Amino acid sequence: MENPFEAGQVILIDKPLHWTSADVVKKIRNLVHVKVGHAGTLDPLATGLLILCTGKFTKKISEYMSQEKEYTGTFTLGGSTASYDLETEPGNFKDFSGITDARIQEIARQFTGEIMQVPPAYSAIKKNGHRAYDLARLGKTFSLEKRKITIHTFEMQSAALPVINFRVVCSTGTYIRSLAYDVGEALGCGAYLSKLCRTRIGSYSLRDALTMDAAAGKFKMGN
Repeated sequence: MENPFEAGQVILIDKPLHWTSADVVKKIRNLVHVKVGHAGTLDPLATGLLILCTGKFTKKISEYMSQEKEYTGTFTLGGSTASYDLETEPGNFKDFSGITDARIQEIARQFTGEIMQVPPAYSAIKKNGHRAYDLARLGKTFSLEKRKITIHTFEMQSAALPVINFRVVCSTGTYIRSLAYDVGEALGCGAYLSKLCRTRIGSYSLRDALTMDAAAGKFKMGN
């Protein structure tokens, strides 16, 4: 009997916190017993929508990766980290008490539209044949080239400083960690990404995604 996943299916997964995207792929591959790939990495500290393609649909991964993405989460003001998120310890603490909502909205407008962005050093981009995050973790000094990205929507709300809630709709290739860092620099007090969830890729929504437990039950039973 032919494996139905070999012809190709799209599986939407709600990636759990601390799982790597590769962890999810390996788990699903062990359940469906065919080739599986994902359309866009989520960092271990991020949660949310991960699109998986099985079998012959793995050839379509680039089509899903190129679609716009939506994220929600939080920035924390008053400090910075080497990784721009909580993979590394916060430091370089600065006073944020003078930050107003009006200033936050001004900065949101400043980063909306087509902008140039420097990827974080702790990223999978290759530099001189090595992954940037490997070089960063070894303490190597290097620089990455700016990239043109588009922020279609950028909403920030200061619920309870130093934490800012945000929603971003952006082009592929956008690093939300870099956006957090750049916002902190613009505000003059530093900032890092403290929570991230991908809620949409193109027309695919997190609302329709399976948890890992639900996926295990569904595919183990052959549904």
